[in-house]
Amino acid sequence: MIEVYTEEINGVWFGVASDQKGVYATTFARNGEKALYKLLKAIPYNAIFKSSVKPSDIAKQIISTLKDIYSGFDASPNIHLHMDHLSNYTKKVLHMVLRIPAGYVSSYGLIATAVGGGARAVGRVVASNPFILLVPCHRVVTSNLSIGGYSEGAKTKLEILTREKRGYSEEREILTDFGKMKVFPVEFVLSKCDKGKVKDKR
Repeated sequence: MIEVYTEEINGVWFGVASDQKGVYATTFARNGEKALYKLLKAIPYNAIFKSSVKPSDIAKQIISTLKDIYSGFDASPNIHLHMDHLSNYTKKVLHMVLRIPAGYVSSYGLIATAVGGGARAVGRVVASNPFILLVPCHRVVTSNLSIGGYSEGAKTKLEILTREKRGYSEEREILTDFGKMKVFPVEFVLSKCDKGKVKDKR
């Protein structure tokens, strides 16, 4: 059975849906009701679940990891992500996004070039990413390296990317299961943004 758990840490609610074998969904939001809603929306249709007050060991580990990623720290938990219920294309895109390291971004178009389809198709997958933060969709931006969209709003995306600055100055290529993917320092995106004009959706 899937266990659903949410926890508030420093004004942010983090959530995880998991069982003893791995994770079905993660999320975060500014209020508990929204976090729970997003979490339930992301788990497999008709899945049996229970809401838990006390987290399992896996849930506790994932909540800690979500907090670390949100705060800009490097975190790569060795945990299984349940993807069997997702389409093959969705799995390909998510695996590509997983390969983008902290301090870097890639684009919808570059991911599309690697896995097939168009940038919009990649955008739809990224927008419905069930593993928010664990699969770092906040590191996917537009082809001209402007901020792009995000489920929690562009301002929140910009804040997370700002915390992930590592001082890198050059683009590089990383190897993936689908070939090479070019990634760019976060600083390239931040230099294009007028922080006062980047707003979250209400």
